[in-house]
Amino acid sequence: MNFVKEMEWRGMIQDIMPGTENLLNKEFVTAYVGIDPTADSLHIGHLVSIMILKHLQLCGHRPIVLLGGATGMIGDPSGKSQERNLLDEATLRHNQEAIKNQLSKFLDFNTDKENKAKLVNNYDWMSKFTFLEFIRDVGKHLTVNYMMSKDSVRKRITGEDKSGMSFTEFTYQLVQGYDFLHLYNNYDCKLQMGGSDQWGNITTGAELIRRKVGGEAFALTCPLITKADGGKFGKTESGNIWLNPERTSPYAFYQFWLNVSDEDAAKYIKIFTILDKNTIDAIVEEHKQTPNLRILQKRLAEEITIMVHSKEELQTAIEASKILFGKSTSDNLKKLDELTFTSVFEGVPMYEVNRSDIEAGINIFDLLTDYTGIFSSKGELRRTIQGNGLSINKDKYSDIDETINSSYLLNNKYILIQKGKKNYFLILTK
Repeated sequence: MNFVKEMEWRGMIQDIMPGTENLLNKEFVTAYVGIDPTADSLHIGHLVSIMILKHLQLCGHRPIVLLGGATGMIGDPSGKSQERNLLDEATLRHNQEAIKNQLSKFLDFNTDKENKAKLVNNYDWMSKFTFLEFIRDVGKHLTVNYMMSKDSVRKRITGEDKSGMSFTEFTYQLVQGYDFLHLYNNYDCKLQMGGSDQWGNITTGAELIRRKVGGEAFALTCPLITKADGGKFGKTESGNIWLNPERTSPYAFYQFWLNVSDEDAAKYIKIFTILDKNTIDAIVEEHKQTPNLRILQKRLAEEITIMVHSKEELQTAIEASKILFGKSTSDNLKKLDELTFTSVFEGVPMYEVNRSDIEAGINIFDLLTDYTGIFSSKGELRRTIQGNGLSINKDKYSDIDETINSSYLLNNKYILIQKGKKNYFLILTK
């Protein structure tokens, strides 16, 4: 496949240095993307860069993921106002291993082929530099005038907040530029890719390669992903959408993609899946015929959830979705692990009851009125029960003399109360 043409129809190219497409068409190319290991999980904001590398490898070229153990310590001025926190080496290595495990779901690090993916960490070479060596061997090749001309630097220095930028941040493009030079010298890496906000830093690296060793290097960036309504992609009220299932449950991950707009889904399915153009065009057309079925969103959510998690986790997410939005039973409810359970019922009104009281047994009327206030009166509760409108743990409830005890607990701590079809309440025992 022609890598650049593949990226173009997917809407994944913002800027490309002249000669880049010709390079990719005429020879085997090693290319890299940088990621900061500031957490032990990637989030969906990283997925664009990862998908670029995935397509690069599928097109027969070699991807390198560079973890910015050094650059992550000093902060990137590109659109960011705060410097990053210093990571100790133990944390850095822990994050590195966790991230590589996630990357392995997208990139082949074990193939015997020439285009085997590689993971490197710039801390491994930058930590060996002394300050004097760096300014002598790297700093002298780029003028302050050149560095000041970059939008990412100029905007920070002339910004409305007048806070300027520290020398540490100012040197960021030198450090990232040296990364490109190091990979050029050691891995014959001729192409750096990244988000469009990185264009200045990436071209600095290409310029450093030209000035220091007379080599020719190239750059390609993708657009920053936005939502149709102008909101920030990948952010929810609860924060980032992470790839780690302990940070974001597969259910919540699946729901994020399932709930994007039609316009966004049509864009995202090109960027975040490896489905070919004909398949995507067919899905989009089918969706247009019956948009209420959300065919496009469902296929998008399925493809990404399988890629990040697994088919089994996808099925769990689909089953969990039915609990709120379709028919389900107490058996479906009991199969949910606690993380998925709490994700499904996030935002549902919750009432705390002492565990010892539940273990001793509480009459249903006392539990749902005096202990929790889910019902305003025992008369209202009695009428709801008589009208077949009360369910506990998805089972219809009719015994007005029943005592609620620990046998009702889900995940050994929750009881789900349902009033009518759509009103849910959680009782949490502590």
